[in-house]
Amino acid sequence: MSLLKGKTAVITGAARGIGREIAISMAKEGANIAFTDLKIDDNMISLEKELNAMGVKAKGFASDASDYAQTDEVVNEIQKEFGSVDILVNNAGITRDTLLMRMDEETWDMVIKVNLKSVFNFTKAAQKFMLKQKSGSIINMSSVVGVSGNAGQANYSASKAGIIGFTKSVAKELGSRGIRSNAIAPGFIITDMTAKLPEDVRNEWIKGIPLRRGGTPQDVANACIFLGSDLSSYVSGQVLNVCGGMNT
Repeated sequence: MSLLKGKTAVITGAARGIGREIAISMAKEGANIAFTDLKIDDNMISLEKELNAMGVKAKGFASDASDYAQTDEVVNEIQKEFGSVDILVNNAGITRDTLLMRMDEETWDMVIKVNLKSVFNFTKAAQKFMLKQKSGSIINMSSVVGVSGNAGQANYSASKAGIIGFTKSVAKELGSRGIRSNAIAPGFIITDMTAKLPEDVRNEWIKGIPLRRGGTPQDVANACIFLGSDLSSYVSGQVLNVCGGMNT
């Protein structure tokens, strides 16, 4: 298939995990891929090689998504290198989980900066090119805990809830220029990080999911392909829960 042929997708935090799967899946649909992560390492180099071997143009960029100036610089560089910014996937994020009574200011600020400010930074930098094109799809990675909250994740939940409000506001601001803005709220996704959880903890999570399984990075990537492609040309300002019915 070639649902994204001729489009350039910019994906943050893509050297591993869900971001990596999004990059690979979008490349399979014909998109050229510009991806970022904090530093150029073996993961970034191997992904760039894998994507280029698929016959699309791909390049990794070292960038701190939470840094406003760095972000503007790297998006300008991507525009020069690729000629357009058609899809933006704001995927970069961290967790620093602890109960509110134990959470210090640094832990709060760090999660808000990386998870929420990075979305502002990249959207702000990319919108100027999308406005000139009069087209674009912005996809922001929220979470089910941004919709429903979760004990021990007040900072993470707040950052992901903030992303939803930002997404809806951008959809209303930029819709008249042909730019769509949507959020994805993944549930319990099986990654290297969640695979390290004790089996009994994973099983408890799965018991609360109507489909009785954890999601995969491919499940999230499929949603990104839908929102990045013309299949969703009349979808904007929405939150797509990819959670197996967890938020039903």
